[in-house]
Amino acid sequence: MSTRTLVEPTTFVFADDGLVPNNPLPFLVYRGAIDLERARDAAAAIEQVFEDHGWGHGLWRNGIYPFVHYHSGIHEVLGIARGHARVRFGGDQGKVLDVAAGDVAVLPAGTGHQRLSVSPDLLVIGAYPPDGHYDLCRGSAAEHDRALAAIPRVPIPETDPLFGPNGPLTKLWRSGP
Repeated sequence: MSTRTLVEPTTFVFADDGLVPNNPLPFLVYRGAIDLERARDAAAAIEQVFEDHGWGHGLWRNGIYPFVHYHSGIHEVLGIARGHARVRFGGDQGKVLDVAAGDVAVLPAGTGHQRLSVSPDLLVIGAYPPDGHYDLCRGSAAEHDRALAAIPRVPIPETDPLFGPNGPLTKLWRSGP
C-alpha cells in the first residue's frame, strides 16, 4: 500500500547548452509525492501508480547512468523507490538536486541527466508515456541538431504520471513554454 499526496511540483527550465538541448517545457520534481512507508514493495507501488496514469510503457528498475545523457524522442519519469542520489539535471550547466525515496522527477524529452553520487541501495523506477520512441543520446555535437529537430515532435502526454489527466503536468505542459 502506498499513498500519494497531491503536491505541486518544483519546476525548472534548462537552456540548450550546445550539447544537451533540454526542452522549453519545464522539468518537474514532486518531492515526497509517494509515501512508501506502508508499501510492501516500494518498486511495485511506484510502477502501479505510473501504469494507472498511462506512464507504464517501458517500465524498468535500475539506477541513473553516471554520464550525461538524454532522450530526444520520448519523455521520461523517474520514481525513487529506495535510497537517495545526487543528480545533475539539465546538462553540465543544469541544476544539482538530491532525490530520495518517494520523490518523482518528470523529464521532458531532451532534458539531460547524470548521477553524481548514490547510496548503495538506490532503486529507481523509470517509465515513459505511450507516445514517442526511446533513444539514448550522450550529449555530443553530432546528436545535437538531430535532437533539436526531434524534440518538438514528441507529443505532450495526456496524463500526469502521478495524478492523471488533471495533474500538474498536464496544466504546466499544455499552457505552453
